Amino acid sequence: MSQSRHRGAAPPLEREDSGTFSLGKMITAKPGKTPIQVLHEYGMKTKNIPVYECERSDVQIHVPTFTFRVTVGDITCTGEGTSKKLAKHRAAEAAINILKANASICFAVPDPLMPDPSKQPKNQLNPIGSLQELAIHHGWRLPEYTLSQEGGPAHKREYTTICRLESFMETGKGASKKQAKRNAAEKFPAKFSNISPENHISLTNVVGHSLGCTWHSLRNSPGEKINLLKRSLLSIPNTDYIQLLSEIAKEQGFNITYLDIEELSANGQYQCLAELSTSPITVCHGSGISCGSAQSDAAHNALQYLKIIAERK
Repeated sequence: MSQSRHRGAAPPLEREDSGTFSLGKMITAKPGKTPIQVLHEYGMKTKNIPVYECERSDVQIHVPTFTFRVTVGDITCTGEGTSKKLAKHRAAEAAINILKANASICFAVPDPLMPDPSKQPKNQLNPIGSLQELAIHHGWRLPEYTLSQEGGPAHKREYTTICRLESFMETGKGASKKQAKRNAAEKFPAKFSNISPENHISLTNVVGHSLGCTWHSLRNSPGEKINLLKRSLLSIPNTDYIQLLSEIAKEQGFNITYLDIEELSANGQYQCLAELSTSPITVCHGSGISCGSAQSDAAHNALQYLKIIAERK
């Protein structure tokens, strides 16, 4: 969707002088150019550089909508799209059609809601930026990314990153740290699609607030379980680490969430993350020959971390 309006006569485009150019010929000669690129080249040649301004940003959970205005010379046009880039493309396209005085000119502007998998790479829209814009729009805390695991041979590294937004958590894996972050961020839209609009004000209202267990309170707690942990070697065979962690969580007032990672590790083991709703939040990784053993390993690592924190002075 695009709108346009003239604020004066458009500059002449087609001239026979050797020192001028034809917009139509430029479009024909460079069919692979995007509307933004074509309009920019036109602006450079006519000394009317296009100026883009965001008129509206309606970042809804399901379908965000942006409206951009472009001004080039005496012409102003607007374009709407589901991303800032798409809205700018459509505004530029509308301006070009006016300049060419031929509304039939049409550029193939890709719509991110209906991508062509054979021509467009996955994650083309930068899910990291989209997730941050979503958080800012709704007044949430910005997403936090933590590299939880790095493995694999030197020629085929594999990274696992945790992305936390309010009380939600997702993981992503990739051949680079950046790709792992993108893969984690792009999982959030599907998670949020099940949340009704009235709950968008704060995600903490959906899952509850932290119970306030801090490192200071752990170090100074008179609790039986946490003090037993301080004296424990955490190496006794057949110990139920999941149960032990659950007992400490109940005593100290924090929650535990286990997240089974779908992908196997580089050496073929199951993986799990244990998130503790302490302040700050604690996330520990575990792996094993089964989902249960991976959870137990994650709980064991969480206990070791709590033991180190609780013993500090």
